[in-house]
Amino acid sequence: MNKLIWILCLGASLVACSSHLVLHQNAIVPVSKDGVGVPETEQIIKPYRDSMSKVMNIHVGNSPVNFIVERPTSNLMNWVADALFTNQTKTIRLSQPVFCLLNFGGIRSTINKGEILMGDMFKLMPFDNLITWVEVPVEVLPEIAAFLLKTGGEPLANAYLENGQLNVNGLDQSHTHVWIITSDYLANGGDNMLFFKKGTNYTKHTKTLRDALIEEAMFQGDLMETTDKRIR
Repeated sequence: MNKLIWILCLGASLVACSSHLVLHQNAIVPVSKDGVGVPETEQIIKPYRDSMSKVMNIHVGNSPVNFIVERPTSNLMNWVADALFTNQTKTIRLSQPVFCLLNFGGIRSTINKGEILMGDMFKLMPFDNLITWVEVPVEVLPEIAAFLLKTGGEPLANAYLENGQLNVNGLDQSHTHVWIITSDYLANGGDNMLFFKKGTNYTKHTKTLRDALIEEAMFQGDLMETTDKRIR
């Protein structure tokens, strides 16, 4: 009798435990690598794709030659730095010297000979880095020169490195500070440009580097090529 009661209790406990076990089986949905066969998804994406394609195919300008990025200097490095410098200084006057310093790694593509489309400019500058002005004491210039020698060259405008010395156009002994036009990323010490941390004044704009380059490309029509050696 006791054995029968024990068996009945064990059976009851197993039934009670099994009531908490629930199995779910989801339907298997096949996924195609190219997305074919999902018309609902295509209907959602198509308007955005068409809109993006329309913007990226806007004519920006023309390139008479292949613009390449190459250290220590190249026509593309010169053009990018010159375009930003011109865009930022054409309507203002300052009592202090100004030059432009960017980074080699920030130029992500070449500009091939022929028509330049908006998409090409996004490939050139894919990041939304903002234009930033940094005022630094002239005592920082030797540190920048050493950095340029170490890296082998960065995009420069209105300045050049010669015999280990950074020369800024318009700089003389009466000046205690210079302005540098760069990106917010570099102004914060990015790419090991830690000398920007010694800035005494920072002005960040709402315009991106890419927008400034697009403006200058449209203004020039045919990109202006300069091949002077700014790191020598």
